[in-house]
Amino acid sequence: MYAVIKTGGKQYKVAAGETIKVELLDAEVGAEVTIDQVLAVGTGAELKIGAPLVAGATVKATVVSHGKHDKVRIFKLRRRKHYKKSQGHRQNYTELAISAVNG
Repeated sequence: MYAVIKTGGKQYKVAAGETIKVELLDAEVGAEVTIDQVLAVGTGAELKIGAPLVAGATVKATVVSHGKHDKVRIFKLRRRKHYKKSQGHRQNYTELAISAVNG
């Protein structure tokens, strides 16, 4: 059984036993999180699509860790104008271990 969930403005296809990295959540490491924004639930050939959410569907996950992604380098250059600008950014994330998909 798998589900398509929405968290942090992004959509993720998840199944029980998987580990995913999502936008930073306000939860302690080891805490259990219930995600109720489920867009679709599927089992094999059968698929339930919500409008916009599937009623009564939830995904249970456990917070494994918090961290930062690799640095994204931003470099701007205007040729022949003596303009160079270099920046970097590291986005925070929360790693979740999916324990159950309830559809």
